[in-house]
Amino acid sequence: MKRLEPNLLLAISTAFAVGLVLVTTSLYGPDGSGLRNILMVVICAGAFVLLNPMLQRMMKMPKRPPMISADNPSTIVWAGLFPLLVILSAAVPVFWPGNDYGLLVIIVSIWFGVTLESALKARGLR
Repeated sequence: MKRLEPNLLLAISTAFAVGLVLVTTSLYGPDGSGLRNILMVVICAGAFVLLNPMLQRMMKMPKRPPMISADNPSTIVWAGLFPLLVILSAAVPVFWPGNDYGLLVIIVSIWFGVTLESALKARGLR
């Protein structure tokens, strides 16, 4: 491999940020929510990657290109906001501990699914 694909790096960095969200929601959330949050991330991100292309075909939407494109260098800056927002959302349980953060985990997993779908499109698998 001569160079790393930027969409793949975006998906990997978002995955690490999702891991940080899982750690903070498990530590600062209610007891016993760790396994549930991990399952929610896997199910929601996987369902997004699998079901979003079918939904786009049913709605007759045009195919979207990968998030980061060599034709438009400014897409790197906009796509970099995904890991940043996920990291910022990981700070929410630290400042407001004890709440159930299931919705936060679902939102973050959908953002991760978007970056994962973009990496798959860039590799030609979608």
